[in-house]
Amino acid sequence: MATTEALRHAIDGDGAERVLTLDPAFQGLPDTAHGGSLLAVFDAVAGRGGARVIEGQYHRRVPLGVPLALRIGEDGEARAFELAQAGAVLARGRVSPGGAAGGPSPALPATAAPALPVSRTCFACGTDNPLGLRLRLRADDAAVGGTWTPRPGFTAFDGTLATVALTTLLDEVAFWLGALATGESGMTTTLHVTLHRPVAAGTRLLVAGSRAGVRPRPGDPRYLHTSVAALDEGGRPVATAAITFVAVRGAARRLVAGLLAVNPPELLRRVFPGYARA
Repeated sequence: MATTEALRHAIDGDGAERVLTLDPAFQGLPDTAHGGSLLAVFDAVAGRGGARVIEGQYHRRVPLGVPLALRIGEDGEARAFELAQAGAVLARGRVSPGGAAGGPSPALPATAAPALPVSRTCFACGTDNPLGLRLRLRADDAAVGGTWTPRPGFTAFDGTLATVALTTLLDEVAFWLGALATGESGMTTTLHVTLHRPVAAGTRLLVAGSRAGVRPRPGDPRYLHTSVAALDEGGRPVATAAITFVAVRGAARRLVAGLLAVNPPELLRRVFPGYARA
């Protein structure tokens, strides 16, 4: 099954009350939906074209493979979303018109920069995920990023690149910017993604974020604000994002235990020195 088809099949019903059951292939952290896949759900239901802004606020872990209540409303020109389980709100989102590009485009890490860890199951980087991007990122002292050529299955109905690819690329880079800055795992909590223009489904993309641009939230340094951009090969912005990462002390212990199965220990020590000791 194509990734775009699996995402459509995850949404059941119509009207203001729907059911969302995400395939386990949309995993980010273990047993948790990837933030980029959930943003793509909001965008798919909103059904807007052209330049637009997709926002998400994640309050709790979003589980996979179980029915969740998706409520849809209007907020001025925006479509508004609330995702809940047993009455508890997991996430909220909005999709609204917009698309102005701003700020300089980040440079990619050097070609010889070390790779970042991968997993077997992650929707973004999983080596064995049948629906995933199989993204490979690298990082140096200046940036986190990489290039990505779309795999089969990421074509929207109009022949353009599916939104889920863009939102996942941006969210994944933001996660690693936060992890490298803190030495901790965690999660992205507030996502503001601007889709500037559509690109053909086979377009090779460059995605990157500056490490110097990571800023702690005043009064609570667990929260780190990041800026990430996805560009075409001509350097033109396709999508940009402001994404907040929150470090969760101790969460890397479980993550590192799983990553050791597919990554050398020295690679993990570079990112999580407190959890991947020699």
